[in-house]
Amino acid sequence: MKKKILIVVGTRPNFVKITRFKLIAKKYKNLDLRIVHTGQHYDEKMSEVFLRQFHIEVDYFLNITESTPNSLIGEVILKLENVINEFHPDLLLSVGDVNSTLAASITANKLGVKLGHIESGLRSFDKEMPEEINRIITDGLSDICFVTEKSGIKNLKAIEKNESQIAFVGNTMIDTLIHFEKDIEGSVILDDIEITKHSYILVTMHRPRNVDNKRALLKIVDLFSKLSQNYQIVFSMHPRTKKNFEKFGLLIDIESLKNITIISPQNYFSFQKLIKYSFCVITDSGGIQEETTFQKVPCITLRKNTERPITIEQGTNVLMPFESEKILSILNDIETGNFKKGIIPELWDGKATERILMKCIDYIG
Repeated sequence: MKKKILIVVGTRPNFVKITRFKLIAKKYKNLDLRIVHTGQHYDEKMSEVFLRQFHIEVDYFLNITESTPNSLIGEVILKLENVINEFHPDLLLSVGDVNSTLAASITANKLGVKLGHIESGLRSFDKEMPEEINRIITDGLSDICFVTEKSGIKNLKAIEKNESQIAFVGNTMIDTLIHFEKDIEGSVILDDIEITKHSYILVTMHRPRNVDNKRALLKIVDLFSKLSQNYQIVFSMHPRTKKNFEKFGLLIDIESLKNITIISPQNYFSFQKLIKYSFCVITDSGGIQEETTFQKVPCITLRKNTERPITIEQGTNVLMPFESEKILSILNDIETGNFKKGIIPELWDGKATERILMKCIDYIG
């Protein structure tokens, strides 16, 4: 009888982390691996385009409705229960740190299904971040924890996970970057927006504390007005960020600046090409910290903390307060060659998915 693994995803960052699972699972004749898409990301540019690019075969769509976090989690729990009762998995893999991650973990626990957490052990130690709560609860419920960096091992031992429950496997996001390298290079995004390699700063901004009030948005306008005097800016504007700029009547302030190109969220290949050939990335994202570290591109993260400390300790990432002058100082260090070069962390080699599946098969027998 085949062993059964169910992977639950719901958002664009989740999709990037599971692109290799189906293909590698086919190497195991006694394994039936299926994917559930909760529908947490329902925007075309934030969801379906990624599934198409990666050729991800989704077996179950929960098609949840747009709602509050509580309603979303509740709906995922109810609908996922039906899938589990139909499929009867030996192991459920919950991915990342979004609300779908938490919902899947609770469902597995309540139905007595063994639970694995992909990207386990990461901690920002900032409980104001919803993702941090999702990580803490999911790790607490997990039977097996798949770790991307060694800080995760320390954090999991701190909550009394034993060594047999912790698997240091590397980063499946890097598996995707390596496997789709030719597709990334084939993107024509630089030609489309008429920009040359290494001539621009790529900016993304979406976290509530940076975009959900007028004061925060005015800080972005101020930063861009100073950066645009000496640098070309490519601003990939998240739908919620754009909505807030429009709400407070500040979109025109950004659009009127010289040397700025505003683009909508891009497909994976185009966005990774923008990262690879940027002079620098300014962001408040989590995953981009890892992608820039792998590409050895300088990254300025406008946050007080990071759940991915290896990107600072070994990679090309720095944490910065949202202060224009300090950001300009770092940019000067990059220009003059005084910024750190970074190295690629251990096991970020494109084989994390293989290691996870081998561990899963050993675990479920």
